[in-house]
Amino acid sequence: MKKSLGKGTHAMPTPVWLVGSYDQAGKPNLATVAWGGVCSSDPAAVTISLRKSRYSYDSILRHGAFTVNIPSQAFAVAADYAGIASGKNEDKFAQAGLTAVKSDLVDAPYVAEFPLVIECRLLQTVEIGVHTQFIGEIVDVKADESVLDANGLPDPAKVLPLIYSPTNRTYYGLGEAVGKGFDIGKELMK
Repeated sequence: MKKSLGKGTHAMPTPVWLVGSYDQAGKPNLATVAWGGVCSSDPAAVTISLRKSRYSYDSILRHGAFTVNIPSQAFAVAADYAGIASGKNEDKFAQAGLTAVKSDLVDAPYVAEFPLVIECRLLQTVEIGVHTQFIGEIVDVKADESVLDANGLPDPAKVLPLIYSPTNRTYYGLGEAVGKGFDIGKELMK
């Protein structure tokens, strides 16, 4: 028997993404978001959601760009810090010991130390309650060679991305692979 939990953000897991942008003074900044995901394959696009009160909000609008920086589990402390500190008061890159790299494709910085980076051009915004959804067209994906599989694509077992459970406000790592997508379900096809 299932118990009703009422309305809530209990979808799990959510990604742990650090969104890079330049503030009004041109200083690189990071914001940790868990409300995000792929929203289109053509054009390739991702979405992130921020409250208007967040320091990165105006920066993304002003520059028309952002980066999605996917940390490995080794950067859990830095990821959490970037979500609880404000770039208005602190240099998050310096405090977390991270290196800001100026993208040559979009007007936003990315994190040198993170294994996977998605550079985005802002396509559209959508107001949804207390959040604004920023839809970014993927201009490029950069990956450390050490996290690529035999086909030259990012391997989750090597990236070791963080995931987040909004229900208990806890970070997790990935578990074992369960099976190949678009394959294991074939056994149920007639």
